[in-house]
Order: sequence, then structure tokens, then C-alpha cells
Amino acid sequence: MNLLALDTATEACSVALYLGGRIEERFETAGRTHTELLMPMVQELMAGAGLSFQQLDGIACGVGPGSFAGVRIGVGFTKGLALALDRPVVGVSSLPAMALRAIRGGAGQVLAAIDARMNEVYWGAYRATADGLPQSLLEEQVCAPAEVPRATAGYWTAVGTGWGAYADALKVASGVEPVMVAGDALPHAEDILRLALREFESGRAISGDALLPLYLRNKVALTLVEQAALRASR
Repeated sequence: MNLLALDTATEACSVALYLGGRIEERFETAGRTHTELLMPMVQELMAGAGLSFQQLDGIACGVGPGSFAGVRIGVGFTKGLALALDRPVVGVSSLPAMALRAIRGGAGQVLAAIDARMNEVYWGAYRATADGLPQSLLEEQVCAPAEVPRATAGYWTAVGTGWGAYADALKVASGVEPVMVAGDALPHAEDILRLALREFESGRAISGDALLPLYLRNKVALTLVEQAALRASR
């Protein structure tokens, strides 16, 4: 299969291509420039591989959680491309994608946290399976750092911007002193692709119009009163 993957759910913008069993990726920290970076990155990657869009067999997309705007950009781009090419898609959550990257680096258990702003984090806990993939230990959720679930005993690796922003509170609430904290870790399209690959191979891909973002919460922004209260609490 020839598969394209992309992720714009966080500050990162990345694309990856699976071609002949090999994966190649482009990754940049984009800030708010995803719309400017995404298509040129995709075109550069495919041109370098000598591959046309018509030669793609499917498209994988990071569907969040993360930035509401970033998630919409990635999902919208994927839906449009998939519908234009009549190709199947697979959506992958940002949290297990980050966990997979840590597992590929040798971690056995991973606590993934993305800074959700508004004094909250997107949270997930994962254990490496025998085939090196992340097994979710609880339902992904959004909550205050002081309210994340307690983790089981053992050695844990902590990844994600939630750890960069709220490490002390997360350690207390989870009951974990991680063996390593990567507080600047962001999702990568390469890992989105690795997780999507098994879905494509198992025939569980979906049509582009069925692809949905994963927000985990409905509220996008604080009111002025809530913003003032949050500033006062810091």
C-alpha cells in the first residue's frame, strides 16, 4: 500500500508517507501556520518519492485532541483529499500517537498529556503490547491537572505539553514520579501512520465523509470573567 498521513492537531505540522514498507516524514513546529505549511509539505514529500496523488491507497489523519483550529485543518484537508480521490481514511488520536513514539524509544508504560489550555489537559495512559503498540488503559479524557486518574504501580514515561505546563500537579494527582518527562513532545505523522497501518490492513478504514474530529470537550474558549479568574489563580 501507498499511504499518506498528516497531523496538524497541535503546534506541530507533519506529514508522512508509507511506500514499499518504508516511512518518510516531514515535521515542523508550525505555531499557527498549518494552512501555509501543510500542502507544500505534502507535495514535497510525494514529489521526492515520485508518487502521484492517484497512486495513494489511503490517507491517515491525526484527529485530535489538540487545538480546535489545528484539528479542523487536518480533518478538513483529509476529508477533501479523500473524497476527491475516492480513497479510504483512518483517524488516529494524538495521545496514543505520542505514546507510540515513547514506546518505540523503549518505554513500557506512558502517561500522555496535551495542554488543553483553560487550566486543563487531555490525558491518556498506555502500556506497550507484545507487538510494540500502545494499549489504552483508560478512556481518553480532558480534566484539570489535579483531577487526572491515579496510575498503577510501575515505571512510567511522561510525554506531552501537559507535562511541560503542569508537571508538579500531574505527578501528585497520578501518584507517579516518571522515569523520564518529555514535556515538549508533540504528535508525529509517522506514528499516526504506524497506528493507522493496522486499520488499513484489517479493512477497518472508513470513507472520507465519515471522518470526525476528536475534541473531547465542547467548550472552545473562556468567557472574559473566566479568563480573569484563571489569571488570578496563577
